[in-house]
Amino acid sequence: MSFSIKKAIIPVAGWGTRRLPITKIIEKSMLPVGNRPLVDYSVQELIKAGVTDIYMVISNVEPCQVREFYKDNLALNQYLEARGKNDRLKLAKTLPENVTIHYTSQDPSAKYGTAVPIAMVAEEFNLNEPVFCFMGDDFIWNPNGESAAESLLKSLKSETDSAIFGAQVSKDEVNKYGVFLTEDDKLKSVVEKPSVDSAPSNLINVSKYILSPALLKEIVEYVNKNNFGPLDQEYMVTDPIDDYIKNGGVVRVATNPGEYLDGGSLEGWVHANDVILKSGK
Repeated sequence: MSFSIKKAIIPVAGWGTRRLPITKIIEKSMLPVGNRPLVDYSVQELIKAGVTDIYMVISNVEPCQVREFYKDNLALNQYLEARGKNDRLKLAKTLPENVTIHYTSQDPSAKYGTAVPIAMVAEEFNLNEPVFCFMGDDFIWNPNGESAAESLLKSLKSETDSAIFGAQVSKDEVNKYGVFLTEDDKLKSVVEKPSVDSAPSNLINVSKYILSPALLKEIVEYVNKNNFGPLDQEYMVTDPIDDYIKNGGVVRVATNPGEYLDGGSLEGWVHANDVILKSGK
């Protein structure tokens, strides 16, 4: 059974405090990896997987660099056309004609956590179908095989399934991440930062999902019914996912041999650039 998903959510509204001072002037998702911004690796991957509507959750700070990047630069296009630089013109065109990016603003000083932008989009755009959700500051690099989006789609067994992507790390790194407890090909729970000895696996959560309508509803209810203060816990999407599983929901686990590249930390960003430059792609 093959599945098609046409919509995706990409949250990019965070301050990027781990990358200060550069993120004072450059949005974290716009930091360059090779010759492209971080977020564009996810955008292009989702487009190749069949997505035509992307919902970007941006900050309410202007100007928005993400929005500017995905707009046509008419002056640049005219310059390239006049000089016959058609190969450059193709690179300047960042979106196919059939793909639309919808923007919604999130106040960075309001509710905080990975569940919040997802709930915002689901409510504002009345989403009632399966959607991808990819964060905007990391990606899976697997240029000669399946993308994370393709692997997520392949993992589905039913149209009511949700799915989560797990990246493999060495056993001595698991205490830095949320780690999957699985049964067969299904997620049982995400164990946050376990000790190396108690970790249930070496599959970590890299926040790449297919969210069913039922799981989207669970996320919206979780954000709306809780009122955590700024010094309390974050609104983590793994909390409603755990509740969804406990109530009988199915979350499939997808993997592939690709490398997890994280631009959110300086070390991860330098490594991502090294990998991309050495690949020649």
